[in-house]
Amino acid sequence: MHRMILLAATALSALATPAALAESGFDFDHTPGRLPKTVVPELYHIDLITDVQKLTLAGHEVITVTVREPVTSITMNQIGLKLGSAVLGSGEAAKISNDDKAQTVALQFDKPIPAGSHKLTIDYTGTIPNTPAGIYYTDYKTPAGRQKRMLVTQFEATDARRMFPGWDEPAFKAKFELSAVLPQDFVPLSNMPVTGTTPAGAGLKKVQFATSPRMSTYLLALVAGDMAAVRSKAGATDIAVWSPTGEEHEGDYALSVERNVLPYYNEYFGVQYPLPKLDLIAIPGNFDAGAMENWGAITFSDEGLLFDEKSSDAATRERIHTWVAHETAHQWSGDLVTMAWWDNLWLNEGFATWMEYKATDRFNPSWQIWPRQHDAREQAMGGDAHPTTHPIQQPVHDDSEATAAFDQISYQKGEQVIRMIEDWIGPDHFRDGMRIYMKAHQYSSATSGDLWAALSKASGRDVAAVASGFTEQPGVPLVSVARSCTGGHASVTLTQSRFTVNDPHPAKLTWTIPVTLGAPGIKATHVLLGTTPVTVKLPSCDAVLKANLGEAGYFRTQYDAASLKPLTAHFATFGAADRANLLGDQYALFVAGLAPLSTYLDMLPALKGETNIAVWEDTLSHLSRLDVLTRGTPARAQLRAYTRALLKPEFDRLGWDAKPGESFLDTSLRPDLITALGRAGDPDVTAEATRRFEALVANPASLAPTLRDPVVHIVGHHADQATYNRLRQLGENATSSEEKLRYFTAMAVAEDPALIKQTIDYAISGKVPNGRIVEMIGYATQGSDNPDMVFKLVQGEQAQIRTHLAGMSQNFLLPAACFASVNPATAQALLSDPATQSSNGAKLIAEQTADNINTGAELRTRAVPALEVWLHGK
Repeated sequence: MHRMILLAATALSALATPAALAESGFDFDHTPGRLPKTVVPELYHIDLITDVQKLTLAGHEVITVTVREPVTSITMNQIGLKLGSAVLGSGEAAKISNDDKAQTVALQFDKPIPAGSHKLTIDYTGTIPNTPAGIYYTDYKTPAGRQKRMLVTQFEATDARRMFPGWDEPAFKAKFELSAVLPQDFVPLSNMPVTGTTPAGAGLKKVQFATSPRMSTYLLALVAGDMAAVRSKAGATDIAVWSPTGEEHEGDYALSVERNVLPYYNEYFGVQYPLPKLDLIAIPGNFDAGAMENWGAITFSDEGLLFDEKSSDAATRERIHTWVAHETAHQWSGDLVTMAWWDNLWLNEGFATWMEYKATDRFNPSWQIWPRQHDAREQAMGGDAHPTTHPIQQPVHDDSEATAAFDQISYQKGEQVIRMIEDWIGPDHFRDGMRIYMKAHQYSSATSGDLWAALSKASGRDVAAVASGFTEQPGVPLVSVARSCTGGHASVTLTQSRFTVNDPHPAKLTWTIPVTLGAPGIKATHVLLGTTPVTVKLPSCDAVLKANLGEAGYFRTQYDAASLKPLTAHFATFGAADRANLLGDQYALFVAGLAPLSTYLDMLPALKGETNIAVWEDTLSHLSRLDVLTRGTPARAQLRAYTRALLKPEFDRLGWDAKPGESFLDTSLRPDLITALGRAGDPDVTAEATRRFEALVANPASLAPTLRDPVVHIVGHHADQATYNRLRQLGENATSSEEKLRYFTAMAVAEDPALIKQTIDYAISGKVPNGRIVEMIGYATQGSDNPDMVFKLVQGEQAQIRTHLAGMSQNFLLPAACFASVNPATAQALLSDPATQSSNGAKLIAEQTADNINTGAELRTRAVPALEVWLHGK
């Protein structure tokens, strides 16, 4: 799943350190879970009857089960379904008992069920809501303005139980035979191809799909509606990109991506994609997951799959490539081999995130995707340094914690750790280990221990000894570099400690850290840093030496003055990833209280002549954070003036309009600079954005797609009522999610308090799809410059808002409404709200968000006076 995460990493465990590292391999009987393992499914035969007008469903389910030991009851998952009957074999009826809180149903039988194979027949009914979880509907308008309805499923993490009773835990794999009664004119899509269609009454048809491979319940899919496709082949596999009819040509780019990616993965994993077809399906509007890796039937929010040459920008092109690569990687890592339990979610998500960038870099090397992953690294480390972080492999006790596990630790930290391990053992050994892993665990489940064993076998190294410290412990290592020069002999000594932020009592942790040392023109040195310091000789006392060369390691670096001085002097000679790494680590040291802010700020003059987007993205993120911290103080105006002066030369180089033959990176950097200058109050940029917006309203073709986001963002932030109304109208008239979100986001960042209130009201007006409400609220708290007001408004309206939200979004609602605050009173109000204490997942996400807010408040007390002093000297 490609979750659109707006918050920092969530907290899913207390601060306990694992008693022992290096997890064992997959063992079904000892895999965590809530369901008994005495009865396991082998085959689900599910017949669904859907009524898309009354929005109801009826199901007839025959499950072939293996009873592993005699039992008198069978416990399964279900939520929101009414079981009419449950019969074992030829006629023994069960007494049915629902536990809605536990999301289970118990089937009690009068006589013990003997061990062996049995058939369980269940008839049930349910509803089809418009909250995007389980089976649901989405209504949308076609480009011609016609109202249409589509049926969609979204089951990860624990929502398959909303469509059928079953064993809705990942280790309970089974085959599926699905049929569905649907409107005659609906196109039906599922994991497997259609094998037959028969009439089912007036205007209806019954569609039968082929039997699936063994897979987890959350990977089953059913999508039906008025759709059309563009088609091709990737090797022997039929591939298609589906969209609402009339938009199918916008799937051409995604189709071209899949033609490259699928054969590449076939070769990389050493196991051929096993299904006969692979569908990529664009869901219009109401989709909460971003993208979902249903085996053979991947679903996407339409802006993550469809590319319109007239309105889509460079960021959309990149998003489509990475999302398609991510979800296709899941067809192996997640679908073919599934994590045993949600405590190892990172095996799915961290790996797919790493693979999306590996594939994107392979086919688009000019995009420099690896240096630009610095931003994701900073986000992961930013949360991982806090006391409310959690290990990558985290205890997951219930459903609320499972949904909360989809965070930046599972995704971004997971990706960074995998990249570090690959860099350490070498890409060929890593690939060979993945082939061993896939072949050994296909159609089954695995743990991190299984992955380490396969990589160790391929590389001849004890991978678990290094990797488990990063996956089974929370936190970020800090590598300290101290230089000495005596009698003409120079060296640096490396030591490690734990890097923490706002943690008064951090647990003492140690890692075995692969460290690459070097500089341009010098052969790299590779060391493993454990508890014993490591000393490396230097050719001279003033030699340049950087730790984490290439930024493949997951750690912060702190240099003493003698080591930092030559790095600063030779800053421009390093590659983009290393320049961004030096800036990012130096700012982080200030955040942690380990270095003054001036040390970071003194590096900014080295950006004169800087043209690389990765370096600018790091700089823009830190300047934006400092801007937030100076809100309401005289230092903000000074900081903004400095920001404008710093960014102006690079913007002058790029200009407003694309130049013939310019690089993809320049095209991508331009909107970032325009947005930043607009937020910093540049009068010329603001005036030009306003002029171009007026021209856009009069003639949409007048504004290049890549400029639309920054222009409407600047206009939205400074909007008056009339401009706000125009943005709203433009959003309502747009037919694609990409265009709608462009204008809805511009509305959300309006700074006028009266307009902020209108934005929150609008978010629950029905004009914004349910799956996008929390996203819009997140943009409001981040962009309106008044997060505390946003929180109070959302808190007051949350009862109404929650009626529109799926389970995953329920826990994120209030944290999304205040995560940009630096007000301790807001943090306390968040923790005091009963909704944030309603489940383990909700509580943990709220605690992490409150921690970030309180950290921001403390940081503000240090940043403002430090900025005033430093800027005064400029």
